Amino acid sequence: TEIEGNLFIVTINRPDQLNCLHPMANAECGAAFDAFAANPDLWVAIVTGAGEKAFSAGNDLKFAASGQKSPVPMPASGFGGLTSRYDLYKPVIAAVNGFAMGGGFEIALASDIIIAAENAKFALPEIKRAMMPGAGGTQRLPRAIGKAKAMDMCLSARMLDAAEADRYGLVSRVVP
Repeated sequence: TEIEGNLFIVTINRPDQLNCLHPMANAECGAAFDAFAANPDLWVAIVTGAGEKAFSAGNDLKFAASGQKSPVPMPASGFGGLTSRYDLYKPVIAAVNGFAMGGGFEIALASDIIIAAENAKFALPEIKRAMMPGAGGTQRLPRAIGKAKAMDMCLSARMLDAAEADRYGLVSRVVP
């Protein structure tokens, strides 16, 4: 995390894993957003991903498949410390660069504003693995882009590029 004046910046920093979140990273994000919520001197948070390839490709499926036990539980505030945080009264901006897939997309959807880089791509690919987006994507996406387009994305795992996401009204703006 970084603080710049009243701005709190959270960077998911696992670029070699496409910024996928394992249980320990979820706990760190939860603690970071707890600190943001509790600090009256911090007014706005930005969540982003390290590197050029991904904002976050979601849940770390390699960690999950490894059979390793998590030393920490999922935070009550949900995936990425945001998806179940319904009492945060301060704005959160998702600065999406590269892939926002699965849980990563759900973190963006849980944010108040999504700013997309030109290389941003959005998808809920869980259906390809016989899974369901379980961190609010199936509820938030229809509210953001309408039922028909959301059903298309959820049931086909179709990916939106930044320009299409902008046309759908999913993102506030697309920037270089």
